Amino acid sequence: MCNWKSLRREVRFHSAAAVSAGAVTAQVTPLTALAQEAGQGFIGTTALPRDLSPWGMYLSADTVVKVVLIGLVFASVVTWTVWLAKSLEILLAKRRVRVSLRMLKDVHSLAEGADQLASRPGEVREFLDAAAAELQLSASAIECDGIKERVVSRLERIEASRGRRILRGTGMLATIGATAPFVGLFGTVWGIMNSFIGISKAQTTNLAVVAPGIAEALLATALGLAAAIPAVVIYNVFARSIAGYRAQLGDASAEVLRTVSRELDRPAATTAPMRRALSVAE
Repeated sequence: MCNWKSLRREVRFHSAAAVSAGAVTAQVTPLTALAQEAGQGFIGTTALPRDLSPWGMYLSADTVVKVVLIGLVFASVVTWTVWLAKSLEILLAKRRVRVSLRMLKDVHSLAEGADQLASRPGEVREFLDAAAAELQLSASAIECDGIKERVVSRLERIEASRGRRILRGTGMLATIGATAPFVGLFGTVWGIMNSFIGISKAQTTNLAVVAPGIAEALLATALGLAAAIPAVVIYNVFARSIAGYRAQLGDASAEVLRTVSRELDRPAATTAPMRRALSVAE
């Protein structure tokens, strides 16, 4: 009887020991996994780039993303350079035409206009020279309407030439405004693609693998917008300013044409004033 009780105590003891060992093993296994994950997280944290400034992200970026970023920065520099140059050019051109047009409204003949604008070369002076040259060539013509048509043709060509000249450089702004967002989008796609490639190679979604590519992608997007938005705004501003400049050219052309009409309508207003105007123009 005593042996039977002793045997039962030993069986209970061994069972309790087995259950305790199983519980300990079950607790140790997840702790080991957590320790491994913690180790991975520690490694990822140490591998995470320390400098996440724009310059630091550029230095750690892929070669393709670097090329995209350099191109966008260059486009932005071109945009602001064109803005500065064209702003001064349009401002000076509009002021020159405005002053010359004010002086032209007080003249009564091409010769008088050429005398007043002798020291102010520019668009209006070019109109006067063209009108005087045409009157000189048509001195023997009988019909005044034909002379007026030829003068109008000359003035229209000069006006179109000046309009094309003032538009130079604005097409680049339109190109930058239309393409810069897509170039930035290309850099974004490339950076995200690199992030997925890093995830696939490391077999982990740790922040150290994902963050650099995402940061490069966002930087490319930001630079694309920074280059495109000012280009579009500046282009629209220039379009309105150039429209005003062309309107001033139209007013100057009409004023010159009215002066020519007065020259032709005067009795015996033929060769002498026209020759004098041409000599002053030369």
